[in-house]
Amino acid sequence: MCGIVGYVGKQEACPILLKGLHRLEYRGYDSAGVSMISGSGELHVYKTKGKVSDLETFLADKDVSGTIGIAHTRWATHGVPCQKNAHPHFSSSGSLSLIHNGIIENYTVLKERLMAKGFNFVSETDTEVLVQLIEYYKVKNKCSLLHAVQCALMQVIGAYAIAVLDKNNPDEIIAARKASPLVIGLGEDEYFLASDATPLVEYTDKVIYLEDGDIAVINRKKGVHIVTIGNEEVDHEVSTVNIDLGMIEKGGYPHFMLKEIFEQPQCIRDCMRGRVNAEATDVRLSAVIDYGEQLINARRFIIVACGTSWHAGLIGKNLIERFCRIPVEVAYASEFRYSDPVIEKGDVVIAISQSGETADTLAAIELARSKGAFVFGIVNSVGSSIARNTDTGAYIHVGPEIGVASTKAFTGQVTVLTLLSLCIAKEKGTITPEELHNALIELSQIPDKMKEILKLNDGLADLSKIFTYAHNFIYLGRGFNYPVALEGALKLKEISYIHAEGYPAAEMKHGPIALVDAEMPVVVVATNMQLYEKILSNIQEIKARQGKVIAFVVKGDDTISKVVDYAIELPVTVDYLYPLLAVVPLQLLAYHIAVCKGKDVDQPRNLAKSVTVE
Repeated sequence: MCGIVGYVGKQEACPILLKGLHRLEYRGYDSAGVSMISGSGELHVYKTKGKVSDLETFLADKDVSGTIGIAHTRWATHGVPCQKNAHPHFSSSGSLSLIHNGIIENYTVLKERLMAKGFNFVSETDTEVLVQLIEYYKVKNKCSLLHAVQCALMQVIGAYAIAVLDKNNPDEIIAARKASPLVIGLGEDEYFLASDATPLVEYTDKVIYLEDGDIAVINRKKGVHIVTIGNEEVDHEVSTVNIDLGMIEKGGYPHFMLKEIFEQPQCIRDCMRGRVNAEATDVRLSAVIDYGEQLINARRFIIVACGTSWHAGLIGKNLIERFCRIPVEVAYASEFRYSDPVIEKGDVVIAISQSGETADTLAAIELARSKGAFVFGIVNSVGSSIARNTDTGAYIHVGPEIGVASTKAFTGQVTVLTLLSLCIAKEKGTITPEELHNALIELSQIPDKMKEILKLNDGLADLSKIFTYAHNFIYLGRGFNYPVALEGALKLKEISYIHAEGYPAAEMKHGPIALVDAEMPVVVVATNMQLYEKILSNIQEIKARQGKVIAFVVKGDDTISKVVDYAIELPVTVDYLYPLLAVVPLQLLAYHIAVCKGKDVDQPRNLAKSVTVE
């Protein structure tokens, strides 16, 4: 959610800021704005409701000169989307401007105190409270901006990533973070600031990731100086970002989501590279090599995640229990932290997050570690907060995911969970060498089988036109395919705004079947050969009530295919790997239905890519 960009250097700031905002559009937003200090020393704040393109139009006749500035895309939390609530916000004197990601939980109390001191507010936001509070301390204490920011943040309860400009110091940006990501890019006599690395890679691959409690003074002449709120010096190593600019371009596809769906075969190969040997006889994860005792001897695993990552976690539970014979629980991170969970030493908590910045998952990690659990992270974003705050883990290596509705991150997460399960099982002795070899052979064939499924794209596009009328969908699956049904329903909800629910197929008769009629499309993931007759029975119950059935079946199926309205054949694989195949046509179906309905596929309404607040 929300996006921050900052620049100070020798170039004109505005083009860099706007390009950076475009790079961050995938995060989701409803308004945008910029603030710059001109060569004459004027502090300008320009903002508007809508897209970054609307901001560019708004700026057409404005003074956008200057070589220092900050910019923001806002996703509304406090106050409706409108110009006055958009960022940046400025102080009463007009000397300071500020942008902010996160939520200030005690903003009401702070606002009342400031109003009692004569401060006036023009917006409904918590952010304006912070910029006014900083100015209050700056004037009261007759101090530097850094000291004023430190004083103000000592009063703040909540999460934040902020950047502040002071027109009286046109060479400096102050940035700070707590539970919301910020990264500083280091160029040649110029400095960049952003919520993540995507706006920076065009200019530099050298970055500093700020940690919670850090405050960075980014000065045109003096470079980057980092301290804590308590003014203790902080020394951060410079990291190298390995993101190809081409990864964050559409590459000829109409949407990032479609591009990322088609990237999945290569992503799975990248995810397995260096982890599975060429002969498919061995699987190795550095985390299991380095922390084998904790993982192999785990009393139980607890998987915490949100959204799509939670669905991957459900599949991970089945994988770990099947291959490792260790009990697994799966919890929503948002509920886990408030449920007073029983966690003991010997438990391993697996935290899954594409961005590595999910606030609820980070809080779950903190809770787990406080109770003595060993924490394993599965993330995509290198250098993210979860990657840095877990004991060990594995990257999924699928490259930047720009579309808000996750696709390749899901298959990457499931792939890593498969590798982790097989690796622990090998070390634990709960899988034979022959079984391991067969599993790795099947896994190595998944990318090519995904390519076969992607050839169905045009047919699925045609099929989707039939179902744009629908107001509701039901998705059904069993075993490993039940989480796939959940994920398929989520994808449809996210981007087409059609209500959809996923269920275990056998649960249909315990309530959901009451919804089935001639207007109800039902998607069935029907690849479970060991439960074939039961799934066929479920389908016949739907057809008896005139439901329209779209079934995803094993290639060569000649029974279910004759019963349903539409059958899509998938390549043959083992049951525990079908999630990697079955989810691809579900992604395509959701995508094409949304396109037919004219929806904004990459930036669906109300959604943010990285949920960094509760």
